Amino acid sequence: MASFDAIIIGGGPGGYVCAIRAAQLGLNVAVVEGRGTLGGTCLNVGCIPSKALLNATHHLHEVHENFEKMGLMGGAPTVDWLKMQAYKSDVVSGNTKGIEFLFKKNKVTWLKGWATIPAPGKVQVGDEVHDAKNIVIATGSEPSSLPGVTVDETIVVTSTGALTLPSIPKSMVVIGAGVIGLEMGSVYARLGTQVTVVEYLDAITPGMDAEVAKALQKILTKQGLKFILGAAVQGVETSASGAKITYKLKKNDTEASLDAEVVLVATGRKPYIAGLGLEALGVEILPRGQVKTDAHYQTNIKGLYAIGDAIVGPMLAHKAEDEGMALAEILAGKAGHVNYGVIPGVVYTTPEVASVGATEEQLKEQGRAYKVGKFSFMGNARAKAVFQGDGFVKILADKATDRILGAHIVGPAAGDLIHEVCVAMEFGASAQDLAMTCHAHPTYSEAVREAALACGDGAIHA
Repeated sequence: MASFDAIIIGGGPGGYVCAIRAAQLGLNVAVVEGRGTLGGTCLNVGCIPSKALLNATHHLHEVHENFEKMGLMGGAPTVDWLKMQAYKSDVVSGNTKGIEFLFKKNKVTWLKGWATIPAPGKVQVGDEVHDAKNIVIATGSEPSSLPGVTVDETIVVTSTGALTLPSIPKSMVVIGAGVIGLEMGSVYARLGTQVTVVEYLDAITPGMDAEVAKALQKILTKQGLKFILGAAVQGVETSASGAKITYKLKKNDTEASLDAEVVLVATGRKPYIAGLGLEALGVEILPRGQVKTDAHYQTNIKGLYAIGDAIVGPMLAHKAEDEGMALAEILAGKAGHVNYGVIPGVVYTTPEVASVGATEEQLKEQGRAYKVGKFSFMGNARAKAVFQGDGFVKILADKATDRILGAHIVGPAAGDLIHEVCVAMEFGASAQDLAMTCHAHPTYSEAVREAALACGDGAIHA
């Protein structure tokens, strides 16, 4: 048995960042993780391996679509799926080993195994019970299930199974047009799979600015993805040859079906807190399965905290990281803080989509007076030079004060470009502040400046 200032349950982005930060601030910290490697879902079977496959297949797409235009002649490469999988695994391995190194560097103890909390201030791992002044639940999330759909991770898969299919399927149905569904759908569409996305709502990427969602759907359709919107999946039947997906159109209640080799269920995620013993402790759980916490991430049990996907808020690795750092500072007697109004979201399709702050629909709902500055990437010299002219930057600013309220980008490097707007919003900047800041030419970032200019007297290159 050992005693710690803090034991963090879960070695994902929230947990390992919280641990490292707490150790940097002088606390004696341990992390409980039963997976053979650190990094959680994101690093092992989520964000990182999917980005590796997105990168590989993006280059393949460029070969097919754009190389000849640039005078790069010759036959397109064939796909060695096993080698692509090995590349993905190498990327994951390098990153997980990196976290192990950071644990050693910062003197964070890794308690290998699965945790239960038998009593306040106690964490059991295997046969050993450890004492902790503070316990942090950072156990993440798992894929949500869908009535009438049984996941076998062979024919009917979650994102985890989609990353390790034994071969490239000829056809795939993706249930759910959110971030995971569109990213993995893009991967397989580029590899030659016929991909059909079935979505319950009438638009893709629920919660995204409607104009951006519409533009993204148009672009992805051009790339070969098919969309069936406003469709409620009734069930999936599997056979030796694949699956039959039955759905009902909400507009007229008509039923239809689709056949596919593989079905990807991408209908969201839910907190993973089973097996911790929270019910016996009397921890308050919200109706949607999240752990209830106060403004300082503490549950109704003193000394027991929760962060990341286990609590309310967007299920994003960087949100969990921010909460982990904030909580570490709180535990060390400092003032930890997360600005939930400035948490960006990114979809890593090509082009990428990124957003921060309010959407136009939210501002209308609030009855807030606002103005819109937009700029198309067709007016950006760098984007056109690399065949990335599709998409635009959209900045929303307060009509009276010009303060930036939100930004939405569909275009090249959107996931990186959004952060200059995040920094601007963090400091309460106006659209004019952004517009008056010199941007290097030729860069994609000039499109952000032009959109900011469009909130005032007008963009230059529009």
